[in-house]
Amino acid sequence: MSEKSKILVIGGTGKLGKFIVSAGARSGHPTFALVRESSLSNPAKSELIESYKRSGVTLLFGDLYDHESLVKAIKQVDVVISSVGHSLLRDQDRIIAAIKEAGNVKRFFPSEFGNDVDRIDVVVPAKTAYEIKAKLRRTIESEGIPYTYVCNNFFAGYFLSTLSQFGTTAPPRDKIIIMGDGNPKAVFNKEDDIGTYTIKAVDDPRTLNKILYVRPPKNIYSFNDLVSLWEKKIGKTLERIYVPEEEVLKNIKEASLPLNVELSISHSVYIKGSQTNFEIEPSFGVEASELYPDVKYTTVDEYLDQFV
Repeated sequence: MSEKSKILVIGGTGKLGKFIVSAGARSGHPTFALVRESSLSNPAKSELIESYKRSGVTLLFGDLYDHESLVKAIKQVDVVISSVGHSLLRDQDRIIAAIKEAGNVKRFFPSEFGNDVDRIDVVVPAKTAYEIKAKLRRTIESEGIPYTYVCNNFFAGYFLSTLSQFGTTAPPRDKIIIMGDGNPKAVFNKEDDIGTYTIKAVDDPRTLNKILYVRPPKNIYSFNDLVSLWEKKIGKTLERIYVPEEEVLKNIKEASLPLNVELSISHSVYIKGSQTNFEIEPSFGVEASELYPDVKYTTVDEYLDQFV
């Protein structure tokens, strides 16, 4: 078997990045994380960085805004995975410029990790972020950089841990607010499974210049079915409050950050059905649980057990 690709994760101490770095180290890929030197003295990140060192991850000091350090880091690897946060999405063109200069990258995974930006029906303000991601896709393609776009739909830790009741810390036990009629289907994935699938795709020719959708059959639920599953677990019937689309759109306009973003993403999924209203065609995409049946992913059913 050929040698496993060397992987650089940019944004490796972030909410999703840490799961990608850990998955890379577990899988036996030589894994590198680009970190700012200031992160070492940041109490919130220093413990994570120490755990990387223990698991054999190589730390490379650099910064998205320091072109030289970026090129130097990229020249040491084969694959670049960006998991930078929302505020840095636009600046990923700096990574593209560094990849072009380095000239050795076999694959680039930009910071996608959500809904398919080319197939989403979304309103502002979330629409702005999706437009940035779509524009980045077009740049990657026009520059001829080999890529994989990972669309993992909803993060379980964010949308499932509260059943999308924003501003709460646990799933509800009395009443629940449901956007629209609760029938469009959504997809929920645990963050470490997303990390595992991403790393699996790194050296896989089937994912080259394709979208990798993480849409495992046991993690596809309508809002109504999700509530029914939760009711069964807690042995209690919740009062279901359905909010019509007009009211949801009004709420989005009146809400401030970050709630307006959360609501507009939820509107696109729970009302417009943007995660599941299209078939994955071989011409543009592949599905992770089909490609990698050996991955024992955490199901929605299993995930909710911790909250009972």
